[in-house]
Amino acid sequence: MKYKRKRLLRQKRVWRIRKRISGNALRPRVCLHFSNRHIYVQAIDDEAGRTLVSLSSLNKDLRTRNLKADVEGAAEIGLLFSEKAKEAGIKRIVFDRNGRLYHGAVKAFAEASRKVGLEF
Repeated sequence: MKYKRKRLLRQKRVWRIRKRISGNALRPRVCLHFSNRHIYVQAIDDEAGRTLVSLSSLNKDLRTRNLKADVEGAAEIGLLFSEKAKEAGIKRIVFDRNGRLYHGAVKAFAEASRKVGLEF
C-alpha cells in the first residue's frame, strides 16, 4: 500500500512538471531517469516527437567505466552528455527532472552540464 501511494505521488509530480514544459528543435527537453543501477538521459524534440541525443551508462563506451546511479556517476554522465549535445548543435535545453527533487544526483548532473556550457 505504501509503495503504491509513493508511486502515485511521484507520477503526479511528473504530470505536473510535464504540463508546463516541452521541448522543441531549438530548445529540446532533457529527460533524466535513474534506475537502481543505471542513468539514462535523452534530449527530446516534443513537437516532432523524436529523440535528438541520448546517452546511458549502458553504452558500450561507458560500460568499462562502471558508472553507478549516484552523484559521481551523474556528474560524469552530465559532462559526457553535454559534450555530445554540443556536437549535435544543442546549446540551450529545458531540464526535465522527471519527478525527482533537485538535489543529489540530479543537481550533480545539472551542474556538470552547465560547466560544459549547456544553458538551462
